[in-house]
Amino acid sequence: MTLNLLAFETSSSRCGVALLRDDGDGLPWVAQLEHEGAQEHAERLLPMAGELLASAGLAPADLDAVAFGQGPGGFTGLRVACGVAQGVALGLGVPVLPVVSHLAVAEDAQAGPDEAVLVALDARMAEAYLAAYVLEPVLEPLQGPASAAVPAWRVLQPPMLIAAEEVLPWAMDRLAVWSREAGRELSLRLAGDAWQAYPEAMPVTGLRQAPLDRPRAATVARLAREGWLRGEALPPEEAAPLYVRDKVAFTTAERLGGLGGNPRASRALPVEQFVLQGMMRDDLDSVTALEAQVQAFPWTRGNFEDALKSGYPACVLRQGARLAGFCVLMPAPDVAHLLVIAVAGDLQRHGLGRRLIEWCQTQAVESGVQGIVLEVRPSNENARRFYERLGFQQIGVRKGYYPAAGGREDALVLRRDVAPPGGSA
Repeated sequence: MTLNLLAFETSSSRCGVALLRDDGDGLPWVAQLEHEGAQEHAERLLPMAGELLASAGLAPADLDAVAFGQGPGGFTGLRVACGVAQGVALGLGVPVLPVVSHLAVAEDAQAGPDEAVLVALDARMAEAYLAAYVLEPVLEPLQGPASAAVPAWRVLQPPMLIAAEEVLPWAMDRLAVWSREAGRELSLRLAGDAWQAYPEAMPVTGLRQAPLDRPRAATVARLAREGWLRGEALPPEEAAPLYVRDKVAFTTAERLGGLGGNPRASRALPVEQFVLQGMMRDDLDSVTALEAQVQAFPWTRGNFEDALKSGYPACVLRQGARLAGFCVLMPAPDVAHLLVIAVAGDLQRHGLGRRLIEWCQTQAVESGVQGIVLEVRPSNENARRFYERLGFQQIGVRKGYYPAAGGREDALVLRRDVAPPGGSA
């Protein structure tokens, strides 16, 4: 087997590209280029890739696959790596291999089989993207003579968003559960840059810490090779970043118990009272507060801030000085992805949600895409009926997409086609 693979990793301020060559007769050869600068990912990525290919005497047509760090991380960086990988793969007619960025950090943590690697990456705003992994022996060797020694990773905790001060108490509470799942007593090994970012909230005294702090493209490439050998390559159109939008916090149980909620409105309100405006940075505090009131697992202020920095279309609906609702779209090559939408609980059932969807429809038409897609929880029957009334139809299911009380919940993927100017949806 021979494999030429290009990998991109831009989930943090580090921009990395790696080229992996595997001739099937030993350990693969990997070369890497990196650049520090979050605002330069898009302009640096392809020139760095071209430089690596040229130095190896390869042309783009020699590539067999393209890999990318899937995240979680900053919205802009994740979109750049995924979009470039998808574009290159589509142009060459080769598959893609998404690699969770936290797993790349765990891979470089030099952990032993009795250590649970707790990867915490800085999510800003005193929060961390957190995941946990443990090495397991390989039951069946992968293809190739050097594959028998390659360990496998068990996911103890998929990436989630958590307050920095909650990381260690939560992990210590879970350690006994992880040990039972692994069938052996585990200790913690810390990895990621959040430990340095929040030393007071996340003290490392007495705990082992890995030397590497952020994911690297070379490691993404090596993990992608293992995925290639396991047959995990995907068609380019299925490439997608891993956005961890849901905040896991101790107030979740309170919200699930009924605080906040979605009370039914008691009287009609004139629609003209509400003004639709583009979302601005000054809106973020009120937007974040409303999101926390109506969602059990809300977006954080950092999520909204990243969306605005990325230039995503976003709007707010105001009744005087009061925020009544908002929504955020993410442009994609052929669809607009409705990332988040909310209406204040006491203002629901007044047509405000429909007005926000109509704004999304206008944005989609103006950008020339073919449809709007979104995710919704199967358990959220009110939202499902609302979207169905507006013409959204189910096109798929994302398994374990949402966090839920006691585990994970699937997401229904819905789509509504948009009409060209002068047409009808």
